[in-house]
Amino acid sequence: MRVLSGIQSSGKLHLGNYFGAIAQFLELQNSGNECLIFIADLHALTTVREGARLRELTRDVALDYLALGLDPFNPNVALFRQSDVPEITELFWILLSVTPMGLLERAHSYKDKIAKGIAPDAGLFTYPVLMAADILAYDSDEVPVGRDQQQHLEMARDIAIKLNQTFDAKYIDRLNASKHGQDVHGILKIPRARIQDATAVVPGLDGQKMSKSYQNTIDLFGDDAQTKKRIMSIKTDSTPVEAPKDASMPIHALLKLFASPEEMKEIDRTFREGGKGYGHYKQRLQELFFEKFGAARAARRELEKDPAKVEAVLAKGAARARACAAPVMERVRQAVGLTR
Repeated sequence: MRVLSGIQSSGKLHLGNYFGAIAQFLELQNSGNECLIFIADLHALTTVREGARLRELTRDVALDYLALGLDPFNPNVALFRQSDVPEITELFWILLSVTPMGLLERAHSYKDKIAKGIAPDAGLFTYPVLMAADILAYDSDEVPVGRDQQQHLEMARDIAIKLNQTFDAKYIDRLNASKHGQDVHGILKIPRARIQDATAVVPGLDGQKMSKSYQNTIDLFGDDAQTKKRIMSIKTDSTPVEAPKDASMPIHALLKLFASPEEMKEIDRTFREGGKGYGHYKQRLQELFFEKFGAARAARRELEKDPAKVEAVLAKGAARARACAAPVMERVRQAVGLTR
């Protein structure tokens, strides 16, 4: 089975990225499935408008994944840059030619960004079609998504069905005749969502969902002193040391991500009974953070010394991705009339 996942290179990776997605992606490499993991630098163009910055952020994502344990020697794994696979932009245009405007207008992410005052440009509006090209170009079987991202996968499925229907007159008849939603052979394979119900929602420094947009993140590979400073700035209230603490404070949820079950029981007890100040818990979170990511942070510093090695990994991954995309694009070109 081929599993596809991607991450946008629009900013530094943080705890929300790790516990919300990356940890699950790293586990997949040992599942026996073929895992294609791409760095979505084309998607990042909708927000990053400085070439040197985008190159830096894209390289950083590759370094982060490798430092965190993605194994480039695993025969089931390919890590690559989205822009290194030209078949993606070709398929993007072909899919655009059959994608209904109404489908794109219903996209939650587009409506949310417009509501927040972000200027609507064609890149933002057609973002789901590029995402569909990412998914469909490789005959992906499954795409890991949280429930808040499920619409993206559903749109990719709708677009694939639309292209299949447009260029294969008998496709819908076969689809309607299928039982229990089984896969129906078409020009494009219809992918399934791998819903990650257990995906963690990680609170930021202010208690909102951790996000680069809110500037409330704890970066995975930030400077030691800055990381400690940000952890110490986590929002708390003025409860005295001896009094019980509010478990809805973000420090409690963050500790739960790191602490062992046994330690978490003790933390819960002291939250209920009092006797320790928030500063104590923040200090413990610092210790747990560096215990968990210390080896990865050291590995990243070593990887930074050998940029050619990282480029070689990405080039190898792109070659693997293009080999997967080649038969798909041959079917598509043949169906739409772009081959003789």
